[in-house]
Amino acid sequence: MKTNNADISNESQCELAAGVLKQAAQDLRRFHGATSKIERELYFDAYRWLTADEFSWPFSFLNVCQALNLAPESVRHELMSDLSLGIFGYWTRRCARAARQLRLCLSQLFVSEADNEATNTAVPEVAASSIAI
Repeated sequence: MKTNNADISNESQCELAAGVLKQAAQDLRRFHGATSKIERELYFDAYRWLTADEFSWPFSFLNVCQALNLAPESVRHELMSDLSLGIFGYWTRRCARAARQLRLCLSQLFVSEADNEATNTAVPEVAASSIAI
């Protein structure tokens, strides 16, 4: 199976956009209470990137959100609220999100497994009735 170069390029851009957003989120959390000049600069660079309303740079915050199909204001609100939580609150929120995702994944798995079992048991009956005709 050959893949289209445009698909690879688009996928690569999305991965890069996700990486840029993740790095900004890490810098905001890690250097929120920074005391050294370099760490404060890293924090303010990430903060300015997050709060800028521009499309001029290919990986500006708004372009990254557009590439990832995310609502910019929601992402901003989430990242800024993570800063006000502190480390314990941040990890509590993150674990709760992971637990919700796991629960959703498991429920989808069990639903699809139950559907497969129902389909597998119904198929032989249909096949047997068609043979009798």
